Amino acid sequence: MGCIAMILFMPADATPAAAPTGFVPRHNEDDVARHLLRPNFSDESEALLLAGFDIYGRLVALERADGDGIDRCAIPPRCWQGLLGRDVAAVLMAHNHPSGAAWPSHADIRCTRETAQFLRLLDIELSDHLIFVATGHFSFRQARLM
Repeated sequence: MGCIAMILFMPADATPAAAPTGFVPRHNEDDVARHLLRPNFSDESEALLLAGFDIYGRLVALERADGDGIDRCAIPPRCWQGLLGRDVAAVLMAHNHPSGAAWPSHADIRCTRETAQFLRLLDIELSDHLIFVATGHFSFRQARLM
């Protein structure tokens, strides 16, 4: 038997009429997303941010890694070195998709799970993983993927 696939096409900068679970429109972003994370991303290249917060919710470290153009999620050791040893209690991971697709790839999902497991060993919480696009961002936590 054959398999029929349905593909939904929409402009890269369009937000679905009924945003799926996990998508936060740009005008609804909180201050951390709007003022701390979003300004670090461009529309031309992918980048990854790791924001470390102490037990009081204060930002104590912000690490950035530029993407390598390969469909994978790799966090360089220098980013971990910049976070660890600074009394980090929680990490917020974020990256952008210049393509405009706010939904996680298989590599994004795998990387999020592996990062959460790694941080758990160190008694550090991965609070969320956000994927930024021009129209808003996708939250793994709101989509219940973590």
